[in-house]
Amino acid sequence: MSPIPTRWTQANSTASAVWPLPPLLTALGRGLTNRCPVCGQDHVFDGYLRVVKECRNCHTPLGLARADDAPPYFTILIVGHIVVPLMLMYQNAFNPSNLTLGAIFLPLTAALCLLLLRPIKGATVGLMLKLGMLKTDAAG
Repeated sequence: MSPIPTRWTQANSTASAVWPLPPLLTALGRGLTNRCPVCGQDHVFDGYLRVVKECRNCHTPLGLARADDAPPYFTILIVGHIVVPLMLMYQNAFNPSNLTLGAIFLPLTAALCLLLLRPIKGATVGLMLKLGMLKTDAAG
């Protein structure tokens, strides 16, 4: 079994040219903007949440970063810390019915989850690339 790659060789160059990984905050920022965490030039996603197999610009194997359960967890964590305090403040201020609370905060929760899931998954892919948390080619 080969070691997990942390640097990639450009496909059309000699074996001595490598693509170093950027600093952690740069990789996270590029992932948050749905760009390749390594070069920042091409997109990370093919569709809403499907990660591309490799970057078309730098040929980084983005598909080897399997960010399966972490992005929804981080999204729920962030949205929960936004929605729950707002709901408690609204309830204390106006004492609305449960139907009113549900009518306001259920759509808000759904919208925030849908808006934040993709950037958080992009940042998670960047983090996984930086930390070398990639599946091997042989793992399928």
